[in-house]
Amino acid sequence: IGDAAAMDQGLEALSLDDTLAFVRGFMLFSMLANLAEDRQGATTNLRDDLAMALERLASKGIASPQAAALLDSALIVPVLTAHPTEVMRKSMIDHRNRITELMQQRDLGHVETPEGDLIEQAILRQIALLWQTRPLRRERLYVADEVDIALAYLRDIFLPTLPTLYSRWERLLAHRPKSFLRLGTWIGGDRDGNPNVTAQSLQLALERSSQAVLIYYLDALHALGAELSISTELAGTTDAVARLAEQSGDINVARRDEPYRRAITGIYARVAATYQRIMGRPPTRPASVVGEPYQSADELRVNLVDIAHSLSQGGAGLLATGGALGRLIRAVETCGFHLATLDLRQNADVHLRVVAELLRVAGVEGDYQKLDETARIALLRHELASERLLASPFATYSDETRSELAIVHAAARAQVVYGSGCITTYLVSKCESVSDLLEINVLLKEAGLYRPANSGTAEPSATVMAVPLFETITDLESAPRIMRAWLSLPEVRAITDARGNQEVMVGYSDSNKDGGYLTSVWSLNQATQALAQVFKEQQTPLQIFHGRGGAVGRGGGSSFAAIRAQPEGTVQGRIRITEQGEVIAAKYGTRASAAQNLEAITAATLLASLETAAIAPADAARFSVAMDTLSREAFHSYRALVYETEGFKTFFRQMTPLAEIAELKIGSRPASRTKSDRIEDLRAIPWVFS
Repeated sequence: IGDAAAMDQGLEALSLDDTLAFVRGFMLFSMLANLAEDRQGATTNLRDDLAMALERLASKGIASPQAAALLDSALIVPVLTAHPTEVMRKSMIDHRNRITELMQQRDLGHVETPEGDLIEQAILRQIALLWQTRPLRRERLYVADEVDIALAYLRDIFLPTLPTLYSRWERLLAHRPKSFLRLGTWIGGDRDGNPNVTAQSLQLALERSSQAVLIYYLDALHALGAELSISTELAGTTDAVARLAEQSGDINVARRDEPYRRAITGIYARVAATYQRIMGRPPTRPASVVGEPYQSADELRVNLVDIAHSLSQGGAGLLATGGALGRLIRAVETCGFHLATLDLRQNADVHLRVVAELLRVAGVEGDYQKLDETARIALLRHELASERLLASPFATYSDETRSELAIVHAAARAQVVYGSGCITTYLVSKCESVSDLLEINVLLKEAGLYRPANSGTAEPSATVMAVPLFETITDLESAPRIMRAWLSLPEVRAITDARGNQEVMVGYSDSNKDGGYLTSVWSLNQATQALAQVFKEQQTPLQIFHGRGGAVGRGGGSSFAAIRAQPEGTVQGRIRITEQGEVIAAKYGTRASAAQNLEAITAATLLASLETAAIAPADAARFSVAMDTLSREAFHSYRALVYETEGFKTFFRQMTPLAEIAELKIGSRPASRTKSDRIEDLRAIPWVFS
């Protein structure tokens, strides 16, 4: 007690400057302790990898070829989002990541860094930098800043890491799986509650991503040209490579007997021309010959595969199946000309207003918002069957409608420039009905991203899929009914059959804010199981997109454990997961940590897809009944506390750092949807963050 009193007295005597230094010291202490814990966790989770998954499956009679077959049809996508939960400046994160790398080197038994510095001294230098670096931003981030932050991870971490992972997996599987691990992002396309995201920010995000991946290809081709010095005097080539060499325009006599170098000179010129077509200027290292731009990334892939095939035929198989060429082929297969697929997202309420205005101005329906669900569906389906567009360049529309139309038109232009893989999904937040999804297709049709059956095609088609996001407890409960009705529409089935699946997104943070942690988790479990059953009945593959990660209230924790915990039959080799804010820096701050986490989600997806449940059906039924009861009681207690207790709103705002979080310059999106201070109007991310 005496010590506590003395401490209180000492704290009260601190000046403001001393108090700030004191608090800062504990902040850095906590940060360094977390780094040490994370490093310890990384060493203990090293077996959350593909080799472990294959061993586990083999022990249950599931052979490696079966696992390889599943991966050939799999799709695993970490999706970077700009949810404002990363408080630290990038400078602080960079110093922190450097300490992590140094600890990893030390764990490997190294005493010195590759530069010759003692590791212990290098760590102390980074700590000194942390101590003297301002931790928080002074200016609020713009969307362009968020794009650049995400791009740093995509370009510097993911892009070089993915091909390396595939090389190892090929050895483990004794098979070259298809490129199932892809990259996704919301940054520049997520407009839900963020008026700062516009058609211009969408274009900016796509252009910078394309620039980054094309520069990567150019650098890789430059290095590959230096490597493949093979002479026709010592090895032959296939006709395909001979043609590439002849068509390259490379007439340098010094390379007359080096067809691979000449072929790569031509390929480099075509990628450089592609760069100029997209960016409007030549790359920093211009081509030495003139080339035609590639029309698609697949054309580039075919040329590279021709080189690999020729090397194999010429007795240089090791150069063909791995190394720089193999990694480049993987990168092209994975990233195309767009690097990461950008999702569009907007709130259903916005679509309702925009479609209502389009219908009213076009003279189709005077008050669409007053129609019941049956009438809305009938009207929207009629519009989707017609080639006639609703929008007119001669009509006057609200700013909101003009903005939404600009987005879909920008998406259509982007698919032409960067390839159809740059944007494939349009998420509708707060999805509560089939009409919410049909409204998306109506907007897509305005830009040619949805085409009716009589537009020269036998069936309706769409290059962008409407995807529901079910967020609240009620919406999760309604999801199976909505999707059954959605999949029963013939025009929808034509699109899902062509795409090979229908995606559904489930929200963790909003369901937590709406119903509390226990009810949220159980509702997500029940909804995904019910959705899997509906999709099985409809004979349509289901792909679930999990909006999770970060805080515990948003499903935070180990992605490996979370994926393996998904209900049986809900993964099936296909999963997308959001990666937000502080999670991105923690999981993907270094190439080593990125490789470990990407392999962990791959191994978990494989196990969740092929392992059968260990619990007996009777036990599962009893567990379900018990959880239903617990969830119901928890829901009522939570709602009574948060939404019905007088004074809780004031208590919550005074006892949590919500106000301080709102003042932090950590994102371009406002903390609340409106100026209201009601809990209902507070965003779910600040809720779980605070």
